[in-house]
Amino acid sequence: MAQTVSDQLVQRLYQWGVRTIYGYPGDGINGIIGALERAEGRIRFVQVRHEESAAFMACGHAKFTGEIGVCLATSGPGAIHLLNGLYDAQMDHAPVLAIVGQAKRQAMGADFQQEVDLESLFKDVAHHYVHTCSHPAQTRHLVDRAVRIALAERAVTCLIFNNDVQELDAEEPAREHGSTFSGLGYHRARVIPREEDLDAAAAVLNAGEKVAMLVGQGALGAADEVIATADLLGAGVAKALLGKAAVPDDLPFVTGSIGLLGTKASDLMMQQCDTLFMIGSSFPYSEFLPKEGQARGVQIDLAPRNLGLRYPMEVNLHGDARETLSALLPRLQHKGKRAWRAQLERWIAEWWKVTEARAMESANPVNPQRIFWELSPKLPDGAILSADSGSGATWWARDLRIRRGMMASLSGNLATMGPALPYAFAAKVAYPDRPVIATIGDGAMQMIGNSVLVTVSAHWAEWKDPRLITIVLNNGDLNMVTWEQRVMAGDPKFDTSQTLPKFPYARYAQMLDLVGIEVDDPNQIAGALEAALRADRPCVVEVHVDPEVPPLPPHITFEQARNFMSSLAQGDPHRWRVIKESAKQIWATLTAGG
Repeated sequence: MAQTVSDQLVQRLYQWGVRTIYGYPGDGINGIIGALERAEGRIRFVQVRHEESAAFMACGHAKFTGEIGVCLATSGPGAIHLLNGLYDAQMDHAPVLAIVGQAKRQAMGADFQQEVDLESLFKDVAHHYVHTCSHPAQTRHLVDRAVRIALAERAVTCLIFNNDVQELDAEEPAREHGSTFSGLGYHRARVIPREEDLDAAAAVLNAGEKVAMLVGQGALGAADEVIATADLLGAGVAKALLGKAAVPDDLPFVTGSIGLLGTKASDLMMQQCDTLFMIGSSFPYSEFLPKEGQARGVQIDLAPRNLGLRYPMEVNLHGDARETLSALLPRLQHKGKRAWRAQLERWIAEWWKVTEARAMESANPVNPQRIFWELSPKLPDGAILSADSGSGATWWARDLRIRRGMMASLSGNLATMGPALPYAFAAKVAYPDRPVIATIGDGAMQMIGNSVLVTVSAHWAEWKDPRLITIVLNNGDLNMVTWEQRVMAGDPKFDTSQTLPKFPYARYAQMLDLVGIEVDDPNQIAGALEAALRADRPCVVEVHVDPEVPPLPPHITFEQARNFMSSLAQGDPHRWRVIKESAKQIWATLTAGG
């Protein structure tokens, strides 16, 4: 049987190292699905329940492995469904390739069924490279360029195949004018700044007396270099959300997360530092960085477009974090005076006391912070963690202590609902021998998570370590937006928009032949987590948590306080419980020394 364009596509992806494609079938990609079947398992096709999940899984795969993630969807609606997950990948710099079908060439321009202008549709999210295959001889260079550009630019690319082209006989390019002969392979270059720029950066950092470091996902893989730099400079290290696993939290100079979901220690460090050293982060909230003019700045980033973006840096270093820090370290001087470091360590120790005090406060029925506080010491070595967007991300960012060897991610810059379970599933596909723990709110669980559990139930028996634990924070509320209504807009909670329909998450897991555990008492948390970690299959731990426990920011502005009081004065339907729980959290903070 002659090789088709689809066969050539699959073969070329295999040659690039692709071993998994996440997607959903449809007649617009029948040729490609047939080629995957003929490839006899060389590339595994994972059938999802919705194309959005396929894109999230491809993104999670890319984030946790560093490889390209690949998703596949049919023409029209299938392709459209990919977009949210692809924007998640694009905004978090994850290399992802989307392959989508299209109507037959002869139907194009005829308003045919499912005919969508896909090049225009994907031109924003995949602007680095989006092309339609209109001739078999294009297949080779389209795949080569799409994969190489995605990896090199850490970006989303897209290939579109008309369904009749998919079935054409494959062709290699002819040796003639107009042909191009592309090849395989990409290895990331060593990107290191110039010597004079390294010298200038060292001069700024050596002169600083109160150095604050902020690391993001660009510092993943550079833990040793970050720690060595912090030790020399007597600095503290704050972490953007995507950099949560960049350095472990059990180090006494790691201040934890930063921003609205950040810690008081990170906030104090940024308020009082005289030097800011930002590494591999485009953390967006400038109000949580030093005031302009307060601190001298040095930044390292592999993407030059991010340099000097959030703070007016004195020295901008275009380079890979690990390579650049390695070149910078011999130029740094050990700071003999350690008063700043000692102050940072006191703030950090005080913060952990505050965190524990807040977590152990009673609530109705369960304080959501306590789940994360009790989970931290129980995390298995090598665990992979994912979180969803929402108030739960606050506790995930603050309360969970990452140790060496763990990985963690969530939707950073897009901050979309839904990726926690797709990320977790992709992590299990990539690392079937490692435990994975996803934390997710009930809103995101109803939106996407419940359907992903169906996929989990179909595949968990293939994993060497079957533990995929989903912790559902069930408060019946779209909680983060509820608090934003109160604190940012000054409006009372609007029950009609915020209250979720009831759903039995643990019993639903049991229906899928998974383990389901329901928790409605704080004294049940430890036992439930231990049972989930002992389970011989994936487990859903459904915890009934109190929606009125406030996700307090590290500092409260006058405007936030005014808006909050306004929302209560306007008759928030839960104002008395909001006042009670807020008062308890503030009292816990004060009595713990925060």
